Amino acid sequence: MALTFTPHSTDGAARRGTLSTAHGDIRTPAFMPVGTAATVKGMTPEAVRSLGADIILGNTYHLMLRPGAERVASLGGLHKMMNWPHPILTDSGGFQVMSLSALCKLTEEGASFQSHVDGSKHSLTPERAMEIQFLLDSNISMVLDECTPFPATHAVAKASMERSMRWAARCREAFDALHQERSESRVQSPALLPLPAGEGRGEGNPPELPNHESRTPNSGYGVFGIVQGSIYEDLRLQSVEALTAIGFDGYAIGGLAVGEGQDMMFAVLDVTMPAMPADKPRYMMGVGKPDDILGAVERGVDMFDCVIPTRSGRLARAYTSGGEVNLKNARHKDDPRPIDPNCSCYTCTHYSRAYLNHLFKADEMLGPILTSWHNLAYYQSLMQGIRDAIEAKDLGKHAANLRAGWKAGDIAPL
Repeated sequence: MALTFTPHSTDGAARRGTLSTAHGDIRTPAFMPVGTAATVKGMTPEAVRSLGADIILGNTYHLMLRPGAERVASLGGLHKMMNWPHPILTDSGGFQVMSLSALCKLTEEGASFQSHVDGSKHSLTPERAMEIQFLLDSNISMVLDECTPFPATHAVAKASMERSMRWAARCREAFDALHQERSESRVQSPALLPLPAGEGRGEGNPPELPNHESRTPNSGYGVFGIVQGSIYEDLRLQSVEALTAIGFDGYAIGGLAVGEGQDMMFAVLDVTMPAMPADKPRYMMGVGKPDDILGAVERGVDMFDCVIPTRSGRLARAYTSGGEVNLKNARHKDDPRPIDPNCSCYTCTHYSRAYLNHLFKADEMLGPILTSWHNLAYYQSLMQGIRDAIEAKDLGKHAANLRAGWKAGDIAPL
């Protein structure tokens, strides 16, 4: 059995459910903290789990460059290496290849590029992207897609989407072959596999993972397709049709939150979501701020990821029931109150705004850690509140209260 998605309740288009994987269940709607390079920045895996996260995200591009997918496999897989025995989703790396790499060249075969780390040359094909994620032991693999630039003409977006659909078919085939191969052979403890960076699986170099001696094909593992098409309704619908014809374990919405604005983003969702399979999880990639997440949930999205909680935490920006708070502002330097009076996280129960203001002014690493801790706690609390409201069929009222709080703004200064 592959991934299993079980819807429990609905409220309008919003859904509450459970996505079951080989490493545990994911309560949806879910927010996935981003652990790009096998770490959620500034946080231990145990702390991330304690805040309510069921799943985290890793990144194929960064992990293939260092420490290398074969090395991760030799260390027992990503779960074991980073001490996260829970579900992991891995981004295919396509966005980073096209945004971080020098001299990136796209062909029908895949992408060739230079590493942003050391300038070394690599290639990433749909088959290699699936192999890397297999070696990482990712529960949810993402297809390799071409990241359409924004803005893009209809013709450019169409060609980009159609290439992504061809790559998606190759990814599905490669994913199934890898997991079938694993299920048919007893896996030995692997040595460090000598695959050159950027090359596909060759004879004599079978990708192997430890501790999975036998199982049915794809058991508790799956691959998601990614809907593309920029802001064009016809292309989005064509993409959904192409992906559902291939058949995936879940479907992601890609190519949004890239500068089109919230109104346009929601307009694309309004067209796309009704066409997506109702019996599969739906994942909106790279989103986002709390109000983006809330609006997407109301339109039927089940899963989210974003670097905002930790990136903003490093920049002294906190998310609260009263909106965003900049802890570097002078108004906080004598304030003994917590970041958010309505929050019961470790940071808010132990530390004041004044102390956090001091830590950032003094450039102490504890400031970003404590603020990231709070932000991640806020996001998980946000998702739990949304799940509870869907279950109670009270999401409309709950959403209105959330938006009223964000609009009201921060608590008054002392």
